[in-house]
Amino acid sequence: MAKTLDYHTIREIFIRFQDAEAEPKGELDHTNVYTLLVAVALSAQATDAGVNKATKSLFEIVEHPQQMLDLGLDGLTDHIKSIGLFRQKAKNVMKLSQLLVDDYGGVVPNSRAALQSLPGVGRKTANVVLNMWWHYPAQAVDTHIFRVGNRTRIAPGKTVDAVERAIEDNIPVDFQHHAHHWMILHGRYHCKARKPLCRTCIIRDLCPYEEKTE
Repeated sequence: MAKTLDYHTIREIFIRFQDAEAEPKGELDHTNVYTLLVAVALSAQATDAGVNKATKSLFEIVEHPQQMLDLGLDGLTDHIKSIGLFRQKAKNVMKLSQLLVDDYGGVVPNSRAALQSLPGVGRKTANVVLNMWWHYPAQAVDTHIFRVGNRTRIAPGKTVDAVERAIEDNIPVDFQHHAHHWMILHGRYHCKARKPLCRTCIIRDLCPYEEKTE
């Protein structure tokens, strides 16, 4: 396993991320915690832009679980058919909406275990909702964060769970709230998978990635 960067270097990296964008935001459109949950659940193996396009008209008529149930499976499917795996995702959204109505009075719960008990909601989805809506410093590790964590050695790990724990262990607490957003955006727009933009990277001098591009 690659050696983790030292505390002072990690701190300097996040100071630079913060200076570049003090309040990073998730890129999924939503109107409340329920629509955020639905959007994140739909985003698996899909782009945020694709999800936003599909949910634009949906979230104009659906903001609560009961409204989703009233719309029905066919109605939801028609809205999200441009998204990958839309049929299974539609079924999961209908099931989680029914559970929210039946077991939680239509209110989205704010515990990780309760969120993960909902159909189609894994740990990553739960962590995104906990972080974005309730500002809990949960770290949702996607492919971008996994790549950035290992390349930079901010949070090296062989599995998603290992990288999540490394982020929690290694990043100073005053940066924990926005840490996963900074890392996602860095991976999405700069530290790309096939051709990272190392020449213009704001942490180039601090990053130990050996295969830097010119």
